[in-house]
Amino acid sequence: MKAIFVIAAVQRRPQLRQWLVKRGQSTITAEAGASSAPAATTVPNAASNRILGRWLVGCSGLVVGAVVLGGVTRLTESGLSMVDWHLVREMKPPQSQAEWEAEFSKYQQFPEFKIMNRDMTLPEFKFIFYMEWGHRMWGRLVGLAYILPTVYFWRKGYFNRSMKGKVLGLCGFVFFQGLLGWYMVKSGLEEKPESYDVPRVSQYRLSAHLGSALLLYCASLWTGLTLLLPTPKLTETKRLLQLRRFAKGTGGLVFLTALSGAFVAGLDAGLVYNSFPKMGERWIPDDLLAFSPALKNFFENPTTVQFDHRILGISSLAAITGLYMFSRRMILPRRAKIAISLLTAMAYGQVALGISTLLLYVPTPLAATHQSGSVALLSLAIWVLAELRKMPK
Repeated sequence: MKAIFVIAAVQRRPQLRQWLVKRGQSTITAEAGASSAPAATTVPNAASNRILGRWLVGCSGLVVGAVVLGGVTRLTESGLSMVDWHLVREMKPPQSQAEWEAEFSKYQQFPEFKIMNRDMTLPEFKFIFYMEWGHRMWGRLVGLAYILPTVYFWRKGYFNRSMKGKVLGLCGFVFFQGLLGWYMVKSGLEEKPESYDVPRVSQYRLSAHLGSALLLYCASLWTGLTLLLPTPKLTETKRLLQLRRFAKGTGGLVFLTALSGAFVAGLDAGLVYNSFPKMGERWIPDDLLAFSPALKNFFENPTTVQFDHRILGISSLAAITGLYMFSRRMILPRRAKIAISLLTAMAYGQVALGISTLLLYVPTPLAATHQSGSVALLSLAIWVLAELRKMPK
């Protein structure tokens, strides 16, 4: 009955009929517009790049913290205080006196205590334990800083195809770095009856651990800077191409010098010849090639390792000075000039720190500053490369 009444009313009133027709047309149009609208809004490219760039630069800063803390842990001989590895369980340090004594008892079963620290007290053990525990917890923080934002940004659609591969590689590298750290520590816990040396981690594994951390840092910083910094407007000339190649070679030399420092730390090579510029009374020491075969000296002879580090450091300084002099004869953007100038100033400061550390018999604060300086120098080299990079086609 109601339907019949409505139809009759419509037939009697033409205005009402026209209104219903218009309403039906507008409803259809609105539904069609809604169905054709995109399901989700897309993030502006420039805005997403800034967010990702800041995230990756922040992650690279956390990696620097891990490198510095690891260096201090090594200098205070704290790295072998935790004799096992658990991803979650070790996040909570011992709380009660009984738990501390149990942890100390485990440490007493390994070579470092038996050979070097037989007179160590429980408070002294707590200090080295907390140093290593802090380093491991920082490593977990680094992992979370990479993995959790990656999941979030991936779901939000911030990554293009290229960036997806990059962030997956970075996250995988973080996981690999954690495993490599334990593999390094394990080498210092092994019994070596044939050796009369003090217990220490393998210099090969230490260099691999530091090298992978530096690679992670360089990749994160480079990717972050290229997202944050506008592409430099440089005219492609022959001299610019030469400068760019020069800068790449110099950056590689700085990286190699930093990596050689891991062999110096692993062998305590900073304590064998505490003089400069000569090594003792000679420019080239007598025991430079004391090991056989000769190649073994470059990785296991403390004298050769220190000699190599000196040569690499001086070569890096010469290369950076040459880069600065070459760039002065070119017209470059202001930021590129600032980056090259800061790189040069840092190089001279780093060499001065290294010489001071050597002459003063490697005091922990100065040695830690020198190790941090190597990362600062590497950072400035990456900045220079970012300022000189090619414009994308």
